[in-house]
Amino acid sequence: MDVSEILTGLYSEQGRQNPYPFYAALHEHGPMNAVPARAEHSTVSAVAGGYDVVDQILRDPGWYKGFPPGWEEQEILRTFRTSMMFVNPPDHTRMRAVFARTFTPRRLGALEPAIERIVAERLDHMAEVGADGHEVDFVADFAYPVPALVMAEFLGLPATDLSWYRQRVDWIDEYMDVAGKTPERLARANQAAGQLRAYYRDLIAHRRRTPGDDLISGLTEVLDAGGVDLTEDELISNLIVLFNASFVTTVYMFSNGLPLLLEHPDVTAALPGDDALARGCVEEVLRMESPVHFLARSAPAGVDLDGVPISRDGNVLLLIAAANRDPARFPDPHRFDPHRDGPPSLAFGVGLHFCLGAAVSRLEGRLALPRLFARFPRLAVTQPYTYSGSLFLRGIDKLFVTTGEAR
Repeated sequence: MDVSEILTGLYSEQGRQNPYPFYAALHEHGPMNAVPARAEHSTVSAVAGGYDVVDQILRDPGWYKGFPPGWEEQEILRTFRTSMMFVNPPDHTRMRAVFARTFTPRRLGALEPAIERIVAERLDHMAEVGADGHEVDFVADFAYPVPALVMAEFLGLPATDLSWYRQRVDWIDEYMDVAGKTPERLARANQAAGQLRAYYRDLIAHRRRTPGDDLISGLTEVLDAGGVDLTEDELISNLIVLFNASFVTTVYMFSNGLPLLLEHPDVTAALPGDDALARGCVEEVLRMESPVHFLARSAPAGVDLDGVPISRDGNVLLLIAAANRDPARFPDPHRFDPHRDGPPSLAFGVGLHFCLGAAVSRLEGRLALPRLFARFPRLAVTQPYTYSGSLFLRGIDKLFVTTGEAR
């Protein structure tokens, strides 16, 4: 297959369900490849699947995230454009500095007991639902509520609002996929962004009257104290993007990771009580089944990368999930090895836009996985499962299991 055929296959339903053969085919062409102008995907100048070149571009602050003409007229794009995830310095620097003052190790450490409590509650729920051999939807009963409840507690969102919130998250994520730029999906994403902005505006006003120990209270206090260059609108944009990015990736870390872990019963049996193994499993799940499969960047100037010329403002598709299985950096890349040496995965990005919520996500995985297999050592998947129709955020949305005899 040539590069254009690989991309066409990747965007197909077959590719969305199993993109890894297409990534392997791309690696045979090299780490960086031009996309013919005549190709179906001619809006992309090149595609990068090699670890080193993807890492290089992500670390370079000059490469930027492009926005289509007329973005100012779209609520969702205005939200993206006023958040640190989608802008470069100097705006990125001043926004991230505000969050860094409140996103502290102390606050993260204080979250650990909450994660342990939430995980224990969800395991109790799974045991109740799964009694007498009844099936449990692992996503609905564990993989979704654990990170959602953790992030709600961390940010300061009422847990009762989460079902309403999730629908808006889904509308935004649908729009962000490579095939998501339809008028219908844009309209839903605009609606979601508008409703979430109103939601956070009311919540911030409430936190001003009744502050707590949550992130929104801390950020509101910093904002109102002055001395930081951040508007309330920018604060709201960042809260919307932070919640979406932090909790959806963790949902898919759990749901994508469970079938992978169950293929290695020696690992799951050893997980309880082995923190080093738990950390290794989290990293290997993120490498092999990255929730985020691609990012895009535009070149700040003409450049030659691995023999591929990129013009100024040329768009490059960065295949994160392909880079995480680059055989040049990960020997035997399709083999699960929680003791693997080598570079870190790019699942949470790197450089300026490294995900602020990565530490929370990793902590949830490290604490939850050993407890899951300690409680349900005979956990088993009972039905065939499919992945979401998205390649941007690729994960299992329904995963039926039986818990076996719980401990």
